[in-house]
Amino acid sequence: MKNSPVLTVAQLNLYVKSVLEGDFRLKDIYIKGEISNFTAHYKTGHYYFTLKEGGSAVKAVMFASYAKNVPFTPENGMAVLARASVSLYERDGAYQLYVYELQPVGKGSLQLAYEQLFEKLKNEGLFEESRKRPLPRYPEKVGIITSETGAAVQDIISIISRRYPPAQMVLYPATVQGEKAVPTLLQGLKALGRPGVCDVIIIGRGGGPLEDLWAFNNESLARAVAACPVPVVSAVGHETDFTLCDFAADLRAPTPSAAAELVVPQWEKVAELLRLRQAQVQNGLLGRLRANQQRFDELLQQPALKNYSGYLEEYTKNIEYFAKSIHTSVKNVIMRKNAQLSQQAACLQLQNPWQRLSLGYSIAVNKEGKTVSTVKQVQCQEAVTVEIADGRLHCTVNKIEEIQRGGEPWLKN
Repeated sequence: MKNSPVLTVAQLNLYVKSVLEGDFRLKDIYIKGEISNFTAHYKTGHYYFTLKEGGSAVKAVMFASYAKNVPFTPENGMAVLARASVSLYERDGAYQLYVYELQPVGKGSLQLAYEQLFEKLKNEGLFEESRKRPLPRYPEKVGIITSETGAAVQDIISIISRRYPPAQMVLYPATVQGEKAVPTLLQGLKALGRPGVCDVIIIGRGGGPLEDLWAFNNESLARAVAACPVPVVSAVGHETDFTLCDFAADLRAPTPSAAAELVVPQWEKVAELLRLRQAQVQNGLLGRLRANQQRFDELLQQPALKNYSGYLEEYTKNIEYFAKSIHTSVKNVIMRKNAQLSQQAACLQLQNPWQRLSLGYSIAVNKEGKTVSTVKQVQCQEAVTVEIADGRLHCTVNKIEEIQRGGEPWLKN
């Protein structure tokens, strides 16, 4: 055996890893292949997959910090172009790709992401026409969610002010592109969707490339548009631009200017309609009045109404008779109740202990304020109060005499 150094497995793997990572040609490569065995780890957010081409394959990993920037969802069988570096996973002794960019082959990543999300929401029924609501015919308050500095908001305000002056406009200034766009658009829907704030909402922006309009393809925003309590009109970009918000909204307008024309009626036509309705109401009322007058005149010609005085006299006598009967009955009831009340009052008066004092009775009260009902409650020389009909006597007990009814009396000095 030659005098070769003995390596451990860990040392070998570490050496091979250093060789791979030391090769500048493997630090930043583009590699094309077909995805298989794709897994998105539910806890970490990392992507694990294999890139295959013909009979060859190589394992790949894309950490969550890079995976979150991939706008589409990788799927098995999808041809992709990966930008990666090559290294060795020491634990398994297998080399693999560490991917930090991923693009679909033959189609842009944003377009692919749009198509994937469109199919997902469509299958859920989010775009069904049956769930879309009609816009109010005569809105009092129109909500506008867009950039306060863009041309779109100026067009919307100008058209609504000219087309339907009675409408009030409530603007929620939002960011319409970039990372901050989706949060502010969601906040705008929440604020203007509260009861009583608006009757209809326009959400949108002017035209631009797909990247600038991408916020309106966000899944959370599309769901919020569909769930908004107030009807929503989506007006994003130009007539040829379509976003997920367009499909989720109750109505899609080809441009922001068109949205302004769709949400409010034309004031001149409303005024003309009001004049027409006013004339119809007046003519209808006059017609009914004339018909009722004619009917009234016909009724007056009826024999019963011509001799109405006789009928009235008979009914008048009956009413007078019933009135007298009711008066007499009520009077008798009142007199009987008064007699009963007087009798009950007299009985109550007899039960009044103070009333009995006028008959010569008296009530003795000891020093504790208790009524004396037996000689055992007082002592000689004790002060007592005697209540009589017209006053009170303050007395001192000089002698106590107990009388046993049916027996002999006894004295206590």
